[in-house]
Amino acid sequence: MVNTLLLPELREMLSENNGDDLKEFCSAMNAGRTAEFMEGLSDAEAWQVLRHAELPRRAEIFGHFSHQRQVSILSQHDPSEIAELLEEMASDDRVDLLQELSDNRVGEILPLLPLADRRDIQRLYSYPEGTAGSLMTTEVAKLDEKLSVRQAFEALSEQSEQFETIYYLFIVGEHDQLRGVVSARQLVTALRTPDKPLSELVQTDVVTALTTEYQESVAEKVEKFNLLAIPVVDEARHLVGIITHDDIIDVVRQELNADAQQMAAISPLDNDLLRVGLMTLSWKRGIWLAILFFTALLTAFALRYYESEFTRASWLAWFIPLIISSGGNSGSQSATLVITAMTSGSLKLSNWRLVIGRELLVSVMLGGFVAFFGLVVALLVAPSRTEAFIIPVTLFFVVMSGCICGASLPMMFKKLGLDPALMSNPFVAAIVDILGIFIYLNVARLLTR
Repeated sequence: MVNTLLLPELREMLSENNGDDLKEFCSAMNAGRTAEFMEGLSDAEAWQVLRHAELPRRAEIFGHFSHQRQVSILSQHDPSEIAELLEEMASDDRVDLLQELSDNRVGEILPLLPLADRRDIQRLYSYPEGTAGSLMTTEVAKLDEKLSVRQAFEALSEQSEQFETIYYLFIVGEHDQLRGVVSARQLVTALRTPDKPLSELVQTDVVTALTTEYQESVAEKVEKFNLLAIPVVDEARHLVGIITHDDIIDVVRQELNADAQQMAAISPLDNDLLRVGLMTLSWKRGIWLAILFFTALLTAFALRYYESEFTRASWLAWFIPLIISSGGNSGSQSATLVITAMTSGSLKLSNWRLVIGRELLVSVMLGGFVAFFGLVVALLVAPSRTEAFIIPVTLFFVVMSGCICGASLPMMFKKLGLDPALMSNPFVAAIVDILGIFIYLNVARLLTR
């Protein structure tokens, strides 16, 4: 019955306050599916349904709600019930949510949490945004190196519900100093020798992240070494938490969104599109439009400077859009390829010679390809065959300059310590437009003397 439950039936349960059926609804399915069935409910109705679930199950279903709904529920309902819910959540998730609430609301909730949880929240609050410390969870499966295999299983059986993952078991020494890692598979295999100490199983070569390390660097490590979780340590190598692969996926998604927005000449948004204020959205888009406006204004000045060329050969004006678009498109292609390669980590600054060399060869082939079509068209409209060659020669060099600029400018920004995505496609296109006009009209001067 529950698998075919419709929203009206769920609302009917609520109106009748049918506690037994609501409790069954919350417990019968996968938590994610349960949350999906509740999407059509208001935030107040969703919370009313959740109150019929056992506390651990309530937190599990709540974790599948949209971020916006989670914040709304935490903002509105009884602080004591909210505190109970937060107590069941992973430490990193609850800190992320608390940061979205007003100071007054946080002040109502925090005193109702256990002292250990309050201290944990304050510690995670202290790490700068975007660092491994702010991203980690402190629920980590750590075992003393002196324990035997049997004792390790006993310890895990008592604490496993508190851990976000037990794929990796981190072995620590005195004062929680990280010694190494033992996988869950290794521990199960070692059951044949239950008295063997963990110190004999531990792998000491562990990839770690510092609490102050930027999240982009952490994501690169997780991707490079194909990790399910990465331990986070302080300067003294004390184990303070872990970052799991689901958190890394969120980081990668955020970075991709930010890069895509910058490549479209938009300052990265701090929130979902529909939750960003209109004034904020207008500013983040408008500032780049203003920069691009003044960059494009240089193109207008260049055209004015070469006004005499158009007076002598008015047909040249017909091809201005073609010249500009060819250079801008080729530059945007190169910039996109280089920026995405640098973002993924497959392209390093040390490869710049190889990149420019390859781009030079590709630009020659692309320029020749486009120039051929330009020649065919120009022969039909140009006053003479000599003048017809203005178009293909210009297209060849404009495409070449677009490719080289598009490939080199992002790397130059990276070298200067700036985000290469700032050298966005519209910005590259604006620069190449000016070069295109300069090349076009100087070629025209040379061939019409």
